Amino acid sequence: MSEHAAQDVIAGIRELLPVLRERAQEAEDARRVPEESVKALQETGFFKLLQPKTFGGLEADPVSFYTAVKLIASACGSTGWVASILGVHPWHLGLFEAQAQQDVWGDDVDVRVSSSYAPMGKADVVDGGYRLSGRWSFSSGCDHATWVLLGGPVFSGGKPVDFCTYLVPISDYTIEDVWDTVGLRGTGSNDIIVNDVFVPKHRALSFIATSKCKTPGQEINPGPLYKLPYGSVHPSTITAPIIGMAQGAYDAHVEHQGKRVRAAYAGEQSKEDPFAKVRIAEAASEIDAAWLQLTHNIDELYQLACKGEKLPFPTRLRVRRDQVRGTERAIFAIDRLFENSGGRALKAGTPIQRFWRDAHAGRVHAANDAERAYVMFGTGAFGLPVENAMV
Repeated sequence: MSEHAAQDVIAGIRELLPVLRERAQEAEDARRVPEESVKALQETGFFKLLQPKTFGGLEADPVSFYTAVKLIASACGSTGWVASILGVHPWHLGLFEAQAQQDVWGDDVDVRVSSSYAPMGKADVVDGGYRLSGRWSFSSGCDHATWVLLGGPVFSGGKPVDFCTYLVPISDYTIEDVWDTVGLRGTGSNDIIVNDVFVPKHRALSFIATSKCKTPGQEINPGPLYKLPYGSVHPSTITAPIIGMAQGAYDAHVEHQGKRVRAAYAGEQSKEDPFAKVRIAEAASEIDAAWLQLTHNIDELYQLACKGEKLPFPTRLRVRRDQVRGTERAIFAIDRLFENSGGRALKAGTPIQRFWRDAHAGRVHAANDAERAYVMFGTGAFGLPVENAMV
């Protein structure tokens, strides 16, 4: 049932692509995804893909979600990025205690949640919960959400005792418009400010629980989707749109080169240039490899979870290895294409330069810290203990 519904969502996304492509410059100029685009994505059922069935979601397989993200990002990098970020949060919220999910979706199953997971604030233990304060940056799509997930350490008696994600309603935070960047300009990744607010205990989720794949939300969401590691699902949520941007750049480049005449080479048509064909082949192979590895790895974990089997730690390490490698492959592909696109591709408003900027902006996300992921994999390969929650 959910598989058929997921395919319907993907079909709806495909129909939206021309409109999203046309709005790409509008998103960039406004520094946020147009409300009409978010509404259109909602109408396809996209934001329900990873939402628990308990609260009206489709609880679809993760590869269907990443496929939809890749498609959206191939039309508009910023829209794909925001869709991926907002779209994964129903999965994360599904790991929280039942009351937290009820708080968000009890009256409206279409409520959206943004995030900023980096520890830019802190919480102190108090009776019944925590007192939370701080300023969190890079909350992509926060203008389209009414709750936020914020990461930070827990302090008790002045000492750090845990690290949690806190679920906070919009009444308890303010958004400061600071987003003015060279890439992913349309994501509206503004700052979230929290000043000494109370967070009930049920609206905090320890990273210890998520790293062990044993979370309180599994009591009401026992499906395999909610047994997957955060360190696999979330980083892949960052790489999937970047691969989509690479695909969008590839499509734009091939179309551009098919019409391009190179005056500097006596009117040679670019589509007859053998070196241009080599670059296209290289880029296509890198994009395909990135996508095949990402989807294969995630599906392998998901199938194990469906069978109720343990998720091997070496497999989780491989997921992270290939996730960061997938981003690197996508960036390589875009760079090869951009270098061969000619001076006219530099013009503001052209898709190729926008995809190039957006992908490089996505590359600097902490989830794409390749060396750290490679070191984790190598450490595991030697049989040494790996101490990292993002696996």
